[in-house]
Amino acid sequence: MPGPVRRWNYPPPLCIAQCGGIREVMEGTILSPGFPGNYPSNSDCTWRIYLPVGYGAHLQFLNFSTEANHDFLEIRNGPFDTSTVIGKFSGQDLPPSLLTTSHETTMYFHSDHSQNKPGFRFDYQAYELQECPDPEPFRNGVVVGAGYNVGQSISFECYPGYQLMGHSILTCQHGTTRNWDHLFPRCEVPCGGNITSDNGTIFSPGYPEDYSTSADCSWLITVAHGLGIRLNFTLLQVHGPQDFITVWDGPQETARKLGVFTEGEPNNPPSSTSNQVLIRFRSYSEKGGLFKINYQGNYTWAVCLLEAICGLQYSYLVEND
Repeated sequence: MPGPVRRWNYPPPLCIAQCGGIREVMEGTILSPGFPGNYPSNSDCTWRIYLPVGYGAHLQFLNFSTEANHDFLEIRNGPFDTSTVIGKFSGQDLPPSLLTTSHETTMYFHSDHSQNKPGFRFDYQAYELQECPDPEPFRNGVVVGAGYNVGQSISFECYPGYQLMGHSILTCQHGTTRNWDHLFPRCEVPCGGNITSDNGTIFSPGYPEDYSTSADCSWLITVAHGLGIRLNFTLLQVHGPQDFITVWDGPQETARKLGVFTEGEPNNPPSSTSNQVLIRFRSYSEKGGLFKINYQGNYTWAVCLLEAICGLQYSYLVEND
């Protein structure tokens, strides 16, 4: 202002940290109200970060001091009160850095009526949300779920005759470098096991690769009571006499033997009279090979005869009622 003593027309302005606000830029700083002075009592402040779709916010704390257990900062991964809380902090400890996985982030600060503290200061910076690695192709099985973004989960299922080795459900993890929380599982053919489905397939160990030497595998197939089991060797490249498959009509090797099988397809596929079949494969040669056995539970001749007799009796009773 003009005059013998120079002076400003207004007092110098003050830069005061506000209680809440909206940030729509790719990077910035958020301060508690009044920072670096103490925040006021009875504050309820909400800040929102709005970024372009496909970006999250990387939060890095530089200062933090609130009344423990009473004054707190809560951070939500999204714009709603129901969005997932990814951090709630109170006290003197500096919070760790956080990575949000939504393009919208909400921060809520509350203070009660006593013990005001200096509050907090943190920087945020946008980062691009990438997908986790594609699990396809998944050999001998299928992947259920098409979302590979952070926080999304996929599951793995093996084809019949294969066993899942590893975790069946994987979740895409947080972080600037996307990756799943476990290694990809594998579908492998087990060397033996207990099978309880009424139909299915048994593969040679390591199928479709050749089985290894010195294999000794046993499968026990159990179907519903009243059913027998019919075996169909759709692939049989077992080099006898060193390598062979033995089948018994029952759960133990003391049961009646249905046959010993090596190269080629049997002329008469074996069928059991009981609801259990024991299959044992042994290899001693160094050639390796493959086999594939389909099985199906079917009614035995005794059950069919009993049902026929019961059916005739029922018809006779109906006709003479």
